[in-house]
Amino acid sequence: MKLTTRTGVEVRRTLPHAKLKMIGAWCFIDHFGPTRQTDGMVVAAHPHTGLQTATWLIEGHIEHRDSIGSVQLVKPGQLNLMTSGHGISHSEMSLADTQFLHAVQLWIALPKGSIDVAPEFEHQSDLPKLSLAEGANATVLAGEFLGHQAQTKIFTPLLGVEIRVKAGVAIEIPLNPNFEHGFLAVEGDAMINETQMPTSALEFIDVGATSAKIQAGAKDSILLLLGGEPFDEKIVMWWNFIGRTHADIVAAREQWNAHETVPQGGRFGQFADNIGGWLPAPELPSVTLNPR
Repeated sequence: MKLTTRTGVEVRRTLPHAKLKMIGAWCFIDHFGPTRQTDGMVVAAHPHTGLQTATWLIEGHIEHRDSIGSVQLVKPGQLNLMTSGHGISHSEMSLADTQFLHAVQLWIALPKGSIDVAPEFEHQSDLPKLSLAEGANATVLAGEFLGHQAQTKIFTPLLGVEIRVKAGVAIEIPLNPNFEHGFLAVEGDAMINETQMPTSALEFIDVGATSAKIQAGAKDSILLLLGGEPFDEKIVMWWNFIGRTHADIVAAREQWNAHETVPQGGRFGQFADNIGGWLPAPELPSVTLNPR
């Protein structure tokens, strides 16, 4: 069994943290890179339940393979969206044809009524793009923004937008007052309202706000705007699984760790890739996992 991870890639976990667990249904943000590729990113086969994974690439190329037969290369400006639902397994590896790797990995919690849907995968290479002002533009990853609707499949009212602002440019954008929002600093030195945004910082804006001001500093800036209606369900999130109870997580863990001994890999399936091996689920903590 070959165990691999994001080898040599700097990863910054931005969400969840002690003071903020979710923004709408967005429940997980990993910002990794920009990293000069040596060994690159290699993540062997691993499972998911109860969530969607969204991979947004700034630099580099990443190959995705999964247990429902998907094989997809994602390039900058393209989105890979995988719905795990009842269960799926996948692997990811960066290709050594570019010098740097820079991306954001996002998770979206599925609501209770959709938590066991059949797994799906979609690749979006023609996302809506719009100009916000001279020197500022946006790409809509999910939901609707300023009349532009992304075709990505979502299960709760949700928004995902990449915003690029040239150095020195200031803009004000409207916000849906029914949504809570978060701005993730991906690159540059922008300010959101009165908050300076170092790399990987996350600025949360609660329900009720109708607009936000963005001021780019001396460098061009890239931001991710994430929003959604407050998620009115408590979830249990552990390792790569989302459920509603401790028992959900126990079952998923046991079924994944036994997947090689059951026909066709059971709940999580099996697939071949260029990595080999798989990542076993770690031991559970010696306490009951409570919804949060």
